[in-house]
Amino acid sequence: MKTMTTAPSPTRGTTRSKVGLALAGLLSLSNIFSAFGDTAPEGEVGPPAVVLWAGTVLGIVGLVAVVIAWRTGNRRALRVAAGAIIITALTAVPAFFVDVPAWLKAAAAVGVLLTIASVVLMFSTQRGHATVTD
Repeated sequence: MKTMTTAPSPTRGTTRSKVGLALAGLLSLSNIFSAFGDTAPEGEVGPPAVVLWAGTVLGIVGLVAVVIAWRTGNRRALRVAAGAIIITALTAVPAFFVDVPAWLKAAAAVGVLLTIASVVLMFSTQRGHATVTD
C-alpha cells in the first residue's frame, strides 16, 4: 500500500533571493572601482591601497558569482557572492574606530547594513510542499 504525504521542500529562485542577489550585484559593482578613485580628501589619510585593491578583486569575484547564481541557481556561486560582499563589508568596520568624518562612518554603516540584508535575502527560501510516496 502506498501512502502519500507532503513534506516541505525549499524552492530556488524566489523573489526574495533575487532581490538579495540584485543587492549583492550592486554592492559588488560599486566595489570594482574602489582602487581607482581617491577616497581621502586632500591632506587626510584614507584606507590602505591593499584594502582598495582587495575590494576591487572581491567586487569582480562577487559580480561574477552573482551572475552565475542568478542564471543557474548554483548554491556554491551564491556562497561565493555572499563571502565576497561579507569580506568587503568587514574591511569597512575599522571606519567606526578611527577619527574620520561622520559621513564616512554613515556610509560604512549603510554598506554593512545592505550587506546583511543582501545575505539574509539571498539565502531565504520559500517553503513549498513536495509529494512523498512510501
